[in-house]
Amino acid sequence: MNGKHSFRQLDIKDLEDLYGEQLDIKSMANMRGSPRARDIAKRFKLDENDGRNIDDHDQFYRDHKLLLILFKWMGVMPVERGEIGKITFSWTSKPMLYAYGFYVITTIVVLLVGYERVDILLNKSRKFDEYIYAIIFIVFLVPHFVVPFVGWSVAHQVCDYKNSWGRFQLNYYKITGRDLEFPYLSTLIGTISLGCLFLAVSFLLSLSTLLDGFALYHTIGYLHIITMINMNCALWYINCRAIGNASTGVAESFKKDIHSYCVAYIIKHYRVLWLELSEILQKLGNAYTRTYSSYCLLMMTNIIISVYGFTSEVVDHGVKFTFKEMGLLVDAIYCFTLLYIFCDCSHQASANIAERVQWALMEINLNQVDHATIKEIQMFLKAIHLNPPKVSLRGYTVVSRELVTAMISTIAIYLIVLLQFKISLVNMRG
Repeated sequence: MNGKHSFRQLDIKDLEDLYGEQLDIKSMANMRGSPRARDIAKRFKLDENDGRNIDDHDQFYRDHKLLLILFKWMGVMPVERGEIGKITFSWTSKPMLYAYGFYVITTIVVLLVGYERVDILLNKSRKFDEYIYAIIFIVFLVPHFVVPFVGWSVAHQVCDYKNSWGRFQLNYYKITGRDLEFPYLSTLIGTISLGCLFLAVSFLLSLSTLLDGFALYHTIGYLHIITMINMNCALWYINCRAIGNASTGVAESFKKDIHSYCVAYIIKHYRVLWLELSEILQKLGNAYTRTYSSYCLLMMTNIIISVYGFTSEVVDHGVKFTFKEMGLLVDAIYCFTLLYIFCDCSHQASANIAERVQWALMEINLNQVDHATIKEIQMFLKAIHLNPPKVSLRGYTVVSRELVTAMISTIAIYLIVLLQFKISLVNMRG
């Protein structure tokens, strides 16, 4: 459906082609004469290609503008409101030039810290626990070097995703007559952003205290990386929450409208609006595929190494809950928490889009509506069935709670193999 037809340009002939059903055209035409339909038709004269119309109703941009600014400061996603009502990206823009400079400076710091970690791994130590710590610290440096690949290179897709919000909100206004609201979103972003920085500082200080070889000055090289990891989790949560707010707004407006105007013309517009929201959810996954694929791999790698280090300490010395063991547990719990938040908020966003509208459609008494309305209800339910709202990372995986269990299974398999080698070495030494 995405290839041949645009969700926002379906007409009656398109619907017949898509679903193979004949509509009662005369009946539908009569419904367009209602006062509610005339109000919608009047608002649909607003041109979505006019940036001023988009800007007037783009509440999502106004509420999450702080998040865009923070990611520009970190040099991760140098996009900007380059035109009225449109987010743009250019390799020669001011945010991009700043990102180049920030990346060069932080790379120098990261290389200095990373050199010490590699030196410990290759030359200075023969102790097992120091090997484990050095590997963990090196793994945490990797996200810095992939920023151009997982951040800058997908900026055009991110712009397309964010600009889809502007068009969707304008269409929401055209149908409902009011702007879409995102309750407490701006306040939540400010609170979460401060929390991400505080969590990064606390996490690094705890590792510096609990793990040998993590000097306090090393935190300088890790602070922007850990903050970026936390902010990526926050970014995903904010986007999923916004989609949840939008689905709630669509569902509530739909229920209110069909209670007073349960006609084919109204249902048709809400069906197109719902499909557009579902498309936004799909664009979210497609735009950030590289970012969150590498994010999941990083979390899984850290969990495997940390849990393996902890269990190895237990095998060698028993359960003593030393600083070393606690440090490894803190790392594993931290990474697993971020991974769970990423998967859980995606699951909730997907569920919210479909369930409320489906229930509203199924509660309609078909004996009290005409033939054209029944057809529209059937097509709406069919559209939900054929376009399940799921967050897919370009088809590689669907982000949901099931992904958590799949990753836990993968982690468990690797741990079993590694621990078998560890136990074999212990037996050989014994």
